[in-house]
Amino acid sequence: MLNSVSISYLATLVWCFSLFLLHSHSCFALHSNETDRLALLAIKSQLQDPLGVTKSWNNSISLCQWTGMTCGHRHQRVTVLDLSNRSIEGILSPYVGNLSFLRFINFANNGFSGEIPGEIGRLFRLETLILANNSFSGKIPSNLSRCSNLINFHARGNNLVGQIPPDIGYSWLKLEFLSLRDNLLAGQLAPSIGNISNLQVLSIGENRLSGRLPDSLGQLRSLYYLSISENAFSGMFPSSIFNISSLESISLLGNRLEGSLPVNIGFSLPNLENLSVRQNNYTGSLPHSLSNASNLRLLDFSLNHFSGQVKIDFNRLPNLFRLSFSKNNLGTGAIGDLDFIAHLTNCIKNLVNLNGFGLEYNQLTGPIPHAIGELRNLQVLDLHHNNLDGHIPESLGNLTILNSLDLGFNKLRGHVPSSLGNCQNLMLLSVSNNKLTGALPPQILGIVTLSILLDLSGNLLTGSIPAEVGNLKNLVQLGLSENRFSNEIPVSLSACTTLEYLYMEGNSLTGSIPLALKTLKSIKELDLSRNNLSGQIPEFLENLSFLEYLNLSYNHLEGEVPRRGVFSNKTRFYFTGNKRLCGGLDELHLPVCHSAGPRKTRIALLKVVVPVTVILTIIVACLIVLYTRRRKHKHKSSSMLLMEQQFPMVSYADLSKATNDFSSSNMIGQGSFGFVYRGNLGENEMAVAVKVMNLKQRGATKSFVAECEALRNIRHRNLIKIITVCSSIDFEEVDFKAIVYEYMECGSLEDWLHQSNDQLEVGNFNVIQRLNLVIDVAFAIEYLHHHCHPPIVHGDLKPSNVLLDHDMVAHVGDFGLARFLPPCSPATILETPSSSTGIKGTVGYVAPEMFTRRRPTDNMFNDGLTLHEFAKMALPEKVMEIVDPLLLLDLEARASNCGSHRTEIAKIEECLVAIVRIGVLCSMESPSERIQMTDVVAKLCSARKIFLSNRG
Repeated sequence: MLNSVSISYLATLVWCFSLFLLHSHSCFALHSNETDRLALLAIKSQLQDPLGVTKSWNNSISLCQWTGMTCGHRHQRVTVLDLSNRSIEGILSPYVGNLSFLRFINFANNGFSGEIPGEIGRLFRLETLILANNSFSGKIPSNLSRCSNLINFHARGNNLVGQIPPDIGYSWLKLEFLSLRDNLLAGQLAPSIGNISNLQVLSIGENRLSGRLPDSLGQLRSLYYLSISENAFSGMFPSSIFNISSLESISLLGNRLEGSLPVNIGFSLPNLENLSVRQNNYTGSLPHSLSNASNLRLLDFSLNHFSGQVKIDFNRLPNLFRLSFSKNNLGTGAIGDLDFIAHLTNCIKNLVNLNGFGLEYNQLTGPIPHAIGELRNLQVLDLHHNNLDGHIPESLGNLTILNSLDLGFNKLRGHVPSSLGNCQNLMLLSVSNNKLTGALPPQILGIVTLSILLDLSGNLLTGSIPAEVGNLKNLVQLGLSENRFSNEIPVSLSACTTLEYLYMEGNSLTGSIPLALKTLKSIKELDLSRNNLSGQIPEFLENLSFLEYLNLSYNHLEGEVPRRGVFSNKTRFYFTGNKRLCGGLDELHLPVCHSAGPRKTRIALLKVVVPVTVILTIIVACLIVLYTRRRKHKHKSSSMLLMEQQFPMVSYADLSKATNDFSSSNMIGQGSFGFVYRGNLGENEMAVAVKVMNLKQRGATKSFVAECEALRNIRHRNLIKIITVCSSIDFEEVDFKAIVYEYMECGSLEDWLHQSNDQLEVGNFNVIQRLNLVIDVAFAIEYLHHHCHPPIVHGDLKPSNVLLDHDMVAHVGDFGLARFLPPCSPATILETPSSSTGIKGTVGYVAPEMFTRRRPTDNMFNDGLTLHEFAKMALPEKVMEIVDPLLLLDLEARASNCGSHRTEIAKIEECLVAIVRIGVLCSMESPSERIQMTDVVAKLCSARKIFLSNRG
């Protein structure tokens, strides 16, 4: 038995051993935590971190308080590492494999590059691995198969190559979510994938995968989302997949699949919401059983070889919002081909969400049903390239939110219905290549949203081209060719300054080519051939720098052919059939232009001498008046005297009455040197904006004089127009100075960007509107820099000084800080960094601010980070991450309307990258590094073409 001494000794040993264990456990925990700390510091050392996310990764605070960390309560080991959406770049260190307690990793939406470290395979506790939208390259590491607890693996939007690991179905048996979309993966899909019985989402679209799809896919009984779009899969799609009753979304578009759809698909897939088999080789008829899939939201059968009549009962599909049958062989050429549209319209109350309807490139016959006008939520209606006949229904005018209407290449007859003028949201309208007759309704030309295309060509339209064509100020392409239009080309076309493609050939137009068309600075293709035009070829055509195709053939033009611009290349200029032309390039082999005879010489001399004499007389008279007024008003500046001559002066009393005694309720703006009021001036109560100078503010008088001097010398569509000025005294005999401008109904760009006006719907401020405004402002600044004599520097270009009229056309205003440059070109000055008169730049009006909706003074810009640097760092891969989130909805909607989602997204990104790059070049710190405004205009117009190049 143990005596008391032995018991005491034993107790001592137990106590000491307990202390040892406690100490050992503490040391072990400390050592383990140290392993995480060292691993994270090694990871940090490989990163570029412009936002300073990892600044907290130091010894001043506990590891578990570092940004992006979550630790377990028991061991204080890192279990969550979340660095998503932090603009981080660099290589992911293999030390990530030392964070052995990790269960969750999220590096999405950054700039990680290099290969995915195989050491991640050591993280046996890992359940979620999110690497989406980075630049990871190389193969998916085979070591990842060791992560047997993995549930979610997101790696979409990278540059991964090689195969999807063939043993995926033997190691990731717990996997529920697999997203590898938008990479460069190739090869076949391994049959082992059918072993992942828990898989719910399989997204492998937009890769380079090929071969036949394994039948084992039909074993994925938990699958609800399947996307294999835009690969090169071929052969028959496994029929067993159509028996997975849990499936809600199937996207097969852009492959080489063949066969027909199961006749019972609507019964076997009762939960189906989205079905897209677009752009494959499917044949047969469309299954009538789809009428049973009452949850359907999207059906896209386009670009296949389906045939026969459409017999789906749409009355049973209440959630349908997108429907496309385009480019198939649907129709039988008999009565009844379009009966299904009647079914559509009979269930309007059930189809309130239908916004897209495509039937183009089929063999459908018969008239367009009048009832189609009941589908009032349609945004896209495309029926072109069929055999439709009859009249265009007046009821289409009920589709007031329609964005795109294409009825081209059919056999439609009768008039173009004026009711289409009610579709005030149309961006694209085509009724080309039909048999339409009568005059062009001016209501059509009142759709100011038309910006992509208006195509009326290939019909039998008659009469004059209405002067209202000048309303289409945002239009890029106008087709009026192959009709019977007569009389002269309307001068109002000069207002369509965004036109790039203008086709008017094959009509009976008369008169000369209007000189006013010199304003079409963006024009690239112009075809006026096969008309009855006369007179000389205008010289302005050789000054249109973007013009690359000009056809003037078969008219009655005469005189000398210019030599510069488009005329300098005979492959870009066509003139056949004008028998009285002369001169031009030698290789044109035209007759030499003879000098005028004595009588013509005298007439020409009179044409010069008389105007010169008149001008000199006017100048002398003006000098006399100026001298007289200067003696009477010595206190007035020469600028003010000239302004008084140019504009009718208005009194203080007139302005007081117009603004309700300068009421605060009428104040619409405030600047550095005064206040701006809305008013109604004169008997006609013209809407005006009155800028009242605060003469107590130092520099206000100088600003007033500078603005008067600038505005009296310039005229441009995108510059604010001055109505009159006032330099007088108020009712208390205090000096008063004001400038009166035309009123801009839609406020300022500042209002739209930053919602200072609660009535504005900023959410509707979409990409094309912003791009059009950017181009408007660029044209204005290009005019000031390169076409004014002397050139003018605005000096205060910012969103609050860009005003918008009722057509959302931008006008640059507030020239209070404007300066005239010395008599040399702006380019010369810009190349001289030390010049004190160098142009200060254009920070704000163009991207970045327009497309990020961030002010240069945003709180995020500190510690040396500026809006300029913020945008510059995003180029080119991260631009989509810095753009205004409101734009992403518009961009996604635009992309979803297109045949190839990935292709459209790529075009959108290309456009935005170009725009932001221009903004960065415009806002360089050194004037010598800034881009010239002529180049800005060219590049912005090119970016717009990229954006609009896909009509979807």
